[in-house]
Amino acid sequence: MTFKRFISALLVVACGLVASASNDAKMDKFIDNLMSKMTLQEKIGQLNLPVTGDIVTGTSVSGDVVGRIEKGQVGGLFNLKGVSNIRALQEIAVKRSRLGIPLIFGMDVIHGYETVFPIPFALSMTWDMEAIRNSARIAAVEATADGICWTFSPMVDICREPRWGRMSEGSGEDPYLGSEICRAMIEGYQGKNLADPTTMMSCVKHFALYGAPEAGRDYNTVDMSHLRMFNEYFPPYKAGADAGAGSYMTSFNTIDYIPATGNRWLLTEVLRDKWGFDGFVVTDYTAISEMINHGMGDLQTVSALALNAGTDMDMVAEGFLGTLEQSLSEGKVTVATIDQACRRILEAKYKLGLFDDPYRYLDTKRAKKEIYTDAHRAEARRIATETFVLLKNDNNVLPLKREGKIALVGPLANTRANMPGTWSVAAASDRYSTLLEAMQRATAGKAEVMYAKGCNVCYDEELEKNATMFGREMRDPRDATVMRDEAVRLAQQCDVIVAAMGEPSEMSGESSSRSQLTILDAQKDLLEALKKTGKPIVLLNFSGRATVMNWEVENLSTILNVWFGGSEAADAICDVVFGDVAPSGKLTATMPRNEGQIPLYYNHLNTGRPNPKWFTKFTTNYLDVPNDPLFPFGYGLSYTTFSYSPITLSGNSMTSYGSLTASVTVTNTGNCAGAEVVQLYIRDMVGSIARPVQELKDFARINLQPGESQTVTFNITPDKLKFYNTQLDFVLEPGDFEVMIGGDSQHVQRLPFTVK
Repeated sequence: MTFKRFISALLVVACGLVASASNDAKMDKFIDNLMSKMTLQEKIGQLNLPVTGDIVTGTSVSGDVVGRIEKGQVGGLFNLKGVSNIRALQEIAVKRSRLGIPLIFGMDVIHGYETVFPIPFALSMTWDMEAIRNSARIAAVEATADGICWTFSPMVDICREPRWGRMSEGSGEDPYLGSEICRAMIEGYQGKNLADPTTMMSCVKHFALYGAPEAGRDYNTVDMSHLRMFNEYFPPYKAGADAGAGSYMTSFNTIDYIPATGNRWLLTEVLRDKWGFDGFVVTDYTAISEMINHGMGDLQTVSALALNAGTDMDMVAEGFLGTLEQSLSEGKVTVATIDQACRRILEAKYKLGLFDDPYRYLDTKRAKKEIYTDAHRAEARRIATETFVLLKNDNNVLPLKREGKIALVGPLANTRANMPGTWSVAAASDRYSTLLEAMQRATAGKAEVMYAKGCNVCYDEELEKNATMFGREMRDPRDATVMRDEAVRLAQQCDVIVAAMGEPSEMSGESSSRSQLTILDAQKDLLEALKKTGKPIVLLNFSGRATVMNWEVENLSTILNVWFGGSEAADAICDVVFGDVAPSGKLTATMPRNEGQIPLYYNHLNTGRPNPKWFTKFTTNYLDVPNDPLFPFGYGLSYTTFSYSPITLSGNSMTSYGSLTASVTVTNTGNCAGAEVVQLYIRDMVGSIARPVQELKDFARINLQPGESQTVTFNITPDKLKFYNTQLDFVLEPGDFEVMIGGDSQHVQRLPFTVK
C-alpha cells in the first residue's frame, strides 16, 4: 500500500468513527430526553416481555396484554405472527400509551420463516459460511416482511452430549466452527445496518454453557471449570459479541452454582466488561421465576438478583414488573440500575428505527411478495442438499437410477409436518412436500415408486405421542404385524428399498432428551424383516442429533443422514438420492458406538495412559467397546473420491508475531463432480496446561470436477495457536506444534513446526 492510500484508508476509518460517534450522540440525546419524561413504572414496563398470539413455545400465555400495553407496562412481545396482528398491538402502544413508545416484536425464527432451512445442526454439516449467512439473510427478509424485527437466534451452545435434544438447534461440538457459524448467522440477520427494514436484531443464546447438562437432561445442572469455559465453550458466545449481536439470552442452567440469569460474573464481568458487549440481555422463558426452584429466594429476591447481575428484560415471568418497585423502596436495587436496563432496551428500538417509524416492519405489500418465494425455496433446496452426510455406501448403491420399481417405506416417508424439523414455528407445513410426493415427481415416467408405511415410530404409543407434538402426529392404528408384512410384500416386488426412518421432528429439540439413541424398536424390526428380502436397502436417517447406529452399519449397505432439511427437504433428498447433486456434508458432532461413550468428542485432552485402539489393561479404555467413535468429527463420504498431496509448510518455524502457510493439493479422483471440506487441525505439543490432542483451526470447502485439482493454502497465525491459561489470559506459548490436514479429524497428515 502506498503512503497516499494508507492516509486515505485512515481518513475513511476516521470518518466512520466520527459518523458513529455522531449517531451515538444523537441516540443518547433522544433517549435522555425520552427517559426524563418516563415514570418509574414506565421504565420498569420496558423491561417486561410477555408472550401472546397464536404461537406459544412455553407453558403459559400472559393475560391482559392489551391493558398493560396501554399502561406502558410492556416493552415487547414475541411469537405473534402476521402483519395485521402485530400492527394492531403496535398501534395500541403508539396511540394509547402515555408516551407512545413502540414495542419490539420477536420470534423464534431459528432456521427460516415460512421458507424453512435445515435445522441448525444440519446447517453446520455444510461447513459453508456463505450458505449459512444466506439462510439467515432470507429468514430476516421473510420475518421482517411479516412484522418481526428480533429473532431468538443464533443458538451457539457447544454440545458434546447427544442425549440432549437441543443439539438439533446448535452447530455441534467444535468451538472454532461454532464461532464461524455464529458470525455468519449474525451477519445474515443484522446486515450492515439494523435500520434497514429487511434486517432484524439477533439474539445469541443460551448464555452460557446450556449444551453441557448433566445426564443430557434439558434444563439440568452444568458444572465446569473456568478454563474449560473459556477454551472450549465460550468462543462462539464471544464471537457473537465481536460480530455486534444486538442481544443475548440467558440460559436456564447454573454456572458456579448460580443460575445464569442471576450470575453477575457471567453477564457483567465477562459479557460486558471483558468482551465489550453493549446490547441488552433478555432471559429465556420464565427464567427469573425458575430461580426460585434453584433455591435462590422468592420472586422479589430473584428478580433483584437478575437485574443486579445484568439482566435487562424479563421474558414472561413478570418478576421485574411485579417486584422492582418494592425492591427499590427497600434498597435492594437502585434507580441507576433500572435506568441502565431501560436505556438498553430503548437503544435497541432506536437502532431498529422504531422511533422513526413504528410501522416500518408492517408493510402488507412486502408480506405478500417476499415470503416463501420461488427464489427463497430454490436456495433452501440447494442448501439442504449440502447438509446430508453419506455415512456408508457399499457397492455404490447410491445414487439410484431412475428405473424399475422403488419401494419407499418407513414412518417418515409420507409425512408433511415432520419435514421442516423442530423449532419451525412459522412454518406453513401444508405447502410442503412429503418424501413420497417428491420421489414420485423425481421419477415420473421413468420409475415406479411404491409406498408402504411399514411401522409406526415405535411400539409405545405414549412415547410416540410425546415425540410428535405440535401437529406432527402420524400414528397408524393398524396392527404392527399387518403393517410390517405389507411393507415386506411390497419390497419383494421392487428392485431397491428406500427406508425413511429415525426420529420424528419433535423427538429432538427442547425438552426432548433421550437416554437411548439407537433406532426405535418398531423401525428396527421392520429393517430386519426388509433385510431378509435380500434387496439393497438405502436408509435415510432422520435425526436432530448424533445417534447410535451400530446395527445399521453392520447390516445395511447404504446410510444417508438427512437430519431435517426444512420446507424443501423432500425434493432436496431426491436431488441427492438420484445423483443430481453429490452429498458433501461432514459431521460436526462425533457419532458414538453406544451411549456409554458419551461424552465423546475429537478435541479431548490426553490422559497419562493414552487411549489404545483395543483393550489393554491399566490404560484408559472400556472392556466392551473401543474408545474410538463409530464415525469421527468431520467425516462424510461423497459419490466421488478425493486424494490429498503431502502437506507443504512455508517453513519449519515462526515467531510469536509471524505466520506460516500450510498447503495441500486436493484432487477429485472419481467420476463425478463433488465438494470436499478440507480441514486444518493444530496440536500444541507442550503447554503450561494440558492441551487437546487436536483442534480445528481452519477449513475450506472446495468444488472439483472429475480429475480437477486445487491447492488449498491455510495461514497459521498466532491467534490460531493461542489459548487461555490458568490466569485466563489469552496467550501464545512458544514451543513445538503439529499441523494436521485431512478430510476428517481421524484421517489426517501431520507435520511439526516450532514457535520461537
